[in-house]
Amino acid sequence: MTDAASLDAASLSVVADIGGTNTRVALAHGDALQIETIRRYRNADHADLETVLRQFLSDMGMDRCGGACVALAGPVRDGVGRMTNLDWEISEDGLAAATGANRVSLLNDLQAQGHALGRIAAENLRAVLPGQPAPDGAARLVVGLGTGFNAAPVHDAPGGRIVAPSECGHVTLPARSAEELRLARHIEEEHEFAAVEDVLSGRGLAGLHAWHSGQHGLSPADVMTAIGAGEPLAKETGRIFTGLLGRVMGDLALIHLPFGGIYLIGGVARALAPWFDAFGFEAAFHDKGRFSDFLRAFPVWLVEDDYAALQGCAAHLSRIRD
Repeated sequence: MTDAASLDAASLSVVADIGGTNTRVALAHGDALQIETIRRYRNADHADLETVLRQFLSDMGMDRCGGACVALAGPVRDGVGRMTNLDWEISEDGLAAATGANRVSLLNDLQAQGHALGRIAAENLRAVLPGQPAPDGAARLVVGLGTGFNAAPVHDAPGGRIVAPSECGHVTLPARSAEELRLARHIEEEHEFAAVEDVLSGRGLAGLHAWHSGQHGLSPADVMTAIGAGEPLAKETGRIFTGLLGRVMGDLALIHLPFGGIYLIGGVARALAPWFDAFGFEAAFHDKGRFSDFLRAFPVWLVEDDYAALQGCAAHLSRIRD
């Protein structure tokens, strides 16, 4: 690891990962994340991201840097992004003004995670489902299950890595059973449209439990605690949730053909993963009729690296020339 304190500011980049509550910020030298520089800032204490970045640079004893890259949970278009669950608008122009950087980039958070693949330590990857050996250059897929739901395909092309953005958490919820159709109708009554993210997310887990049990006011953490305690209605909620998750991920696998693997990230994914076997994730993932055996080619991994998005930002930014 490079000692950041010994480097000229122009050779360093600022990378940031904006969460719903906190923003993680760090320095990077080329594509190497400087772990010892990682800081967390409470979003509620700052008016906007630019204020956070200026504070970070001050904390590092710097007034500018050579590059800046930010991962945010929301769509990015024409160099401008707006957070889905936070009233911040972020622009590449704003990043340049706040940091003095010549190279700036905004990424959707799933794109940043995609750029981190291949740089995540083996101990931070937990096998969920086996697959077949992947050919060189095989496509991969990152699936985020946390505050929201999204996915991003990852392709290593001759000109460099391409991680396509998407907002697939807002596609139609795939309801098949009578129970799931009732759930979809319930969501439509509340939100006019039943989207995947309305169930497959933290708030979705809490909402699903409220619909199924009639018990309102529980947080996602409360529902997971009830599952762990063996509460029957909570466990049934987990079963419905996991079945829909497996089905949606199977759909995404058929769309993107990620023979290089599917990488599942996010706090809800980590919390629920120990229950995947009991709640039937594998069966739901493979439940595609005559294509069921085909789905067995795709391995599924759980990413347990809290700093993967920061590493992805560093890797992406290192490929951008001044």
